[in-house]
Amino acid sequence: MRLFLAVVPPDSVLQELDAAVRPLRRLPQGAGLRWTALETWHLTLAFLGHVDTEQLAALEPRLAHVAHEHPAHTLRITGGGRFGDRALWAGVGGETKVLHRVAEEVGDAARRSGIAVDDRPFRGHLTLARSGSARADLRPFARELEEYEGTQWTAGSIHLIRSYLGAGPVRYETLQEWTLTADSSVG
Repeated sequence: MRLFLAVVPPDSVLQELDAAVRPLRRLPQGAGLRWTALETWHLTLAFLGHVDTEQLAALEPRLAHVAHEHPAHTLRITGGGRFGDRALWAGVGGETKVLHRVAEEVGDAARRSGIAVDDRPFRGHLTLARSGSARADLRPFARELEEYEGTQWTAGSIHLIRSYLGAGPVRYETLQEWTLTADSSVG
């Protein structure tokens, strides 16, 4: 199975962002971009790639432990940017230190379960569009998103998500979800 771990914003937050992104999709320079669907928007904590059943069995209790060690925290989708000329994204603000710790620890949990995880530093974002083979100038799109500030929301769980790739649109399915349960008032 092709899996990743993520925090998924509530539908109301995604709808709000979609309303801000909709005018960008209609711009003439946006025609060549591959816009991601609202149903696929998430904050990737760790991409796991192909995971077999033994690795998954080892990973699940470790993820439960990570969730138990971290509190729910407030986030908001804010600003935007680009990864060169390849991808346009919306950023995340709020209690991002907690989000970063969760990302680091789920990556460590995956490694201890025998799953190779990319060692790149975590950078919380939602991918909005990709340029594909014909590179696009994403600077105007990123500028339009610079001032965006969405509604604050509570990130309360870690999602284990399976991705289905193929001829049709990308589809994601949450296989399991762990609630963040640590008491944030302690320590």
